[in-house]
This record gives sequence, structure tokens and C-alpha cells, in this order.
Amino acid sequence: MERAKSVKSLTDQQKGSLLAFVAVMFITPDSLFIRLSNLDTWGLVFYRGIIPFFTVFFGMLLIYKLNFFKILFNSGFHGIIYIVTFSITNITFVVSIQNTNVANTLVMIATAPMLSAILGSIFLKEPPDRKTLISIIITFIAIVYIFFDSLKIGNFYGDILGFVTALGLAVGAITIRSAKTKNLVPAAVVGKLFVASFALFFIESFTLIDKDLFIVPLMCILCVAIPFVLVTIAPRFIPAAEVNLFFLLETIIGPVWVWVIINEQPSVETLQGGAIIITTIAIHSFLKLRKN
Repeated sequence: MERAKSVKSLTDQQKGSLLAFVAVMFITPDSLFIRLSNLDTWGLVFYRGIIPFFTVFFGMLLIYKLNFFKILFNSGFHGIIYIVTFSITNITFVVSIQNTNVANTLVMIATAPMLSAILGSIFLKEPPDRKTLISIIITFIAIVYIFFDSLKIGNFYGDILGFVTALGLAVGAITIRSAKTKNLVPAAVVGKLFVASFALFFIESFTLIDKDLFIVPLMCILCVAIPFVLVTIAPRFIPAAEVNLFFLLETIIGPVWVWVIINEQPSVETLQGGAIIITTIAIHSFLKLRKN
């Protein structure tokens, strides 16, 4: 009872920040689980869609009962946009991880806050200030630097999909931000079903053997189902760009998991470009929070 009261007493800023932080901490070992799995790419995409779908869908039915469908239909145009972007990012993230270094994918995703700022200025009439514009330019230069390195070593395809994932996250966050009064979690649930359905056209095997019997369900619930609910709710309380800032933690911690467990080391160029991106966004965030 006291805990419920303490949660209600939190400000919108505190609620949104807490939700985003917890979500990203659950996500951090996700890339490692993808690397440890023996499933083919589309097998992973299928299970990362179908398991979270049933997990969250039944949970939502228990909470909302048949109102789940009412909430879904009431999400309207925003819901459709979120279903599409959510589905795309879920697919491109896995394919990106499978085609480049984990660090490269996560560095690309770290650009989501800057992309959110650009999209926010276009669609939400929230023009970025001078500091944000400078941060966007620096981030863009760092991305080009990493892409150039990836061209040389053959990781360009994976890096591009990592950037597409970041763009999808930015569009999704802006969509949620522009629909504050709407609950888009049901739309995200439908998005997971779309992901699984799309993977059916390409999947080679449904069989889970050996360590995949443990790794895949754990990954799908711990790193996918729980975080996607929290990340969908968070932008209702704080700006979309601020939610995406928490993904910087994944950019830092995710590659550490992979490096410690399976000794996958990013290139020097990725470390340099990633350090520039993370430092730029961190300084930008600090200055913005101090101003507020």
C-alpha cells in the first residue's frame, strides 16, 4: 500500500526516467543472448515476436480484459504508425546484430536521441536549440566515420540496419509523445505478432535444442517483453529524446557483456566514433537538464 502511494507521489519526470532506466537495464544483455543463440536470424526474429506477444497479450487481457481491443482501436492513426515502426525496429535490430559487431549496432542506436530531436522539430513543432544542432552535426560526422570503417571490413549492411533501428526508435518515441492520452502498449503487442508472422516466410527451423531451450525464452521475456512495455509507457511522461538517452546505457554496457563473455572486440574506429557520440549526447543532456 505504501509502495503504491510512493509511486503515485512521483512526478512525471521521475516516473518516465524510472521506467526508461529499468527498461534499458533489462535490455543490456540482449545482444549477448543473440550472439549465444544457435538459431538462424529469422528463427530468432520469430521467437522474439511470438513469445513476447503471448506473454504481454495474456497479461494485458488480465488487466484490461476486453477493453484491450477498445484501447487498441482507439489508438487510431498513432497506433498504426507505432505498429509499423515497432515491427521494423524489432526485425532490423536482430539482422543488424547478425551482420556487424554488437558495438556497431548499439552505437548506431545511440543516435536515436538526436534523430528524435530532428523529428520532434518537424512533426511536434519543438525546434532544437543551438546546442542540440551542434550535437546533431557532431553525431552525424561520427556516424560517417564509423560507416567508412565498416565499408572496409564488410560490416556496412549491419551498420545501416542499426541506423534504421535508431530511426525507427525515434519515430516510435515521437509517435508516443504526440499521443500522450493514448495507450499504445496494445499496438506494440500487435507489432510483435506482425514480427512473428513476417519471420514465418523466411524461417528455416522452429527447433530449439541444447542451450537455446533456456536462452531464447529467457531473452524473449527478460530482454524483450518486459522492456518493450516500459519503453512504450515512458514517453507519456518525459520527452521522446530523453527516453532514448537512456539507451546510451545499453551502448556502453551491451558491448561489455559481449566482450567479457565471448571476447568480441569492436574496432578502434567504432570505439573512437562511439566515444564521440556518447560524450556528445551525454554533455548535451547534462546541459539541457541543468538549464531545466
